[in-house]
Amino acid sequence: MFHSIINRSSTIVLDDIKIRLISSQDVAKITVYYQKNRAFLKAWEPVRNELFFSELGWQKRVEQIATLHRHEMAFYFVIEDRETNDIIGVINYSNLVKFPFHACHVGYSLDQDYQGRAIMRRALKETVNWMFEVKGFHRIMAAYMPHNEKSASVLHAVGFEKEGLAKDYLLIDGQWQDHVLTSLINRQWSAPVTWSAT
Repeated sequence: MFHSIINRSSTIVLDDIKIRLISSQDVAKITVYYQKNRAFLKAWEPVRNELFFSELGWQKRVEQIATLHRHEMAFYFVIEDRETNDIIGVINYSNLVKFPFHACHVGYSLDQDYQGRAIMRRALKETVNWMFEVKGFHRIMAAYMPHNEKSASVLHAVGFEKEGLAKDYLLIDGQWQDHVLTSLINRQWSAPVTWSAT
């Protein structure tokens, strides 16, 4: 049985992990995460330049993410091991569109040494709830390559439903790849207090 604490500060605490928005204090740890998992993630991500795997690159990237956070244009979560405080995964919500769409996309990755522990399933479920309950989104969309059975399993477990197949959808590891399109709808959605159609 896993217990969680959700609050409006965006920090989500489970028994063994903590999920929170990335900050400037995370530059070294997020760099280590991507350096460590570079080969493991290669088949599932776009081709990255060398700057992406450096602290300098992540210092600039985190500064950009902070601006996106302030304007609520994206939310970039890190998953920490509560024992080691290492970053062991990421969940990012991007392409945030409010009225009249109230939707966004989600992407994620998890450290190769933490696979098979239901960490991503639990972390994704909690951040989805945060996006729905705190930020008032109606639809969250995710896409995965047909042969990515782990991602398919995670999304299905959280409640995402298949909506179709997009041919040559994303440029992954240097090749255009088909993707299964999925979404999760907030069935309890109601207009946020600050909502305006103007």
